[in-house]
Amino acid sequence: MSEPIVFPYENPDFLADPYPFYRRLREGGPVRRVVTVRGLEAWLVTRYEDAREALTDPRLSSDLRRATDHRLLEMLPAAERDGAMRSMIRLDPPDHTRLRRLVSQAFTVRRVAQLEPRVQEIADRLLDAIVPAGRADLIEEFALPLPVTVISELLGVPLTDRDRFQEWTNVMLTQHPDRPDVAAVDRAWRQMWSYLEGLLAAKRSDPADDLLGALIIATDRDERLDQGELVAMAFLLLVAGYVTTVNLIGNGIAALLAHPGQLKLLRDDPGLLPDAVEEFLRWDGPVDPGILRIAAEDLEIGGVRVPRGATVIIATAIADRDHAEFDDADRLDVGRPAGAHLGFGHGVHYCLGAPLARLEGRIAIGTVLRRLGDLALAVPYEELPRHIGGLRGLRHLPVTFTAV
Repeated sequence: MSEPIVFPYENPDFLADPYPFYRRLREGGPVRRVVTVRGLEAWLVTRYEDAREALTDPRLSSDLRRATDHRLLEMLPAAERDGAMRSMIRLDPPDHTRLRRLVSQAFTVRRVAQLEPRVQEIADRLLDAIVPAGRADLIEEFALPLPVTVISELLGVPLTDRDRFQEWTNVMLTQHPDRPDVAAVDRAWRQMWSYLEGLLAAKRSDPADDLLGALIIATDRDERLDQGELVAMAFLLLVAGYVTTVNLIGNGIAALLAHPGQLKLLRDDPGLLPDAVEEFLRWDGPVDPGILRIAAEDLEIGGVRVPRGATVIIATAIADRDHAEFDDADRLDVGRPAGAHLGFGHGVHYCLGAPLARLEGRIAIGTVLRRLGDLALAVPYEELPRHIGGLRGLRHLPVTFTAV
């Protein structure tokens, strides 16, 4: 096989629109050797059919300790390594199944639907604060605080503490992939872990009717979570509960502003919003380029032999633009019937919070379109500042508008 292809993280054109590069990767073969962050080599699965199958293949493990390249673990801050290995997203069945079962009932479609009035109330309150100005950063002032508030209330995080954990996660998630401040990330991780230990201890002594309280009760009653697993679960729910949703909302609004015809279609027919949210996830989703797995044994993907211990990236962002699966796949189409995109993954690790993310995305984007007239980007789409590596999202989304 030829030399691995290096991801061009320093190229502004790639950061603004990586999909032409991704398309060339996909057209070059079903599995490509690539170099990603900090020189990490991986086998990239590029085509939809292979990616979907790989996400259900038990030979592809979520456990980073099975990787031949030990740098994968070493790239994590020292304080995070043990905790990360206790997290549901880094475990395989049966441990993954046991942990997931504990929280799955909190995120059913029916239970999430009961949150709709509160999510709408939060969206309207945030917009009430920015409408008079006629301009705003829709990430900092809307797309970020909305899911932060929702997941905090669901878990039972005190209002006075939300800015703190948001600051910690920002440190963890906004580093340049090749030049991270490892000490700062390690410090933020330790502070957040310590905070969650204290919060859980407080809830154990003074039980509350929230998701963290329910986890404590289940743990104390059935001993199904040890202390490390409990803190890791709280960490995962708190961070994962808002980070990708911020990017779903921001990417979706930015996509509409770059495609005025699609914006008009959605304004004229708000009934398209549920399918539009699915299209935003497919066309420019929050996960970039995809989902990390480790080959637990020698296996074949798309006719390519992948060795045991290899780092495999199931490139959902590339697969969701596969023309073999989606008609005119590079075109944004808010009227496209919702298909089986991989934006939430697939198989046993399918995103537990998908119903909540869909609800928040639909309400957030729909409320912006209803209440902000003459909505326009304050800078060219290509110049919007983006996160680099792992997550695809905007750091800022400056816009102008008039009140409707």
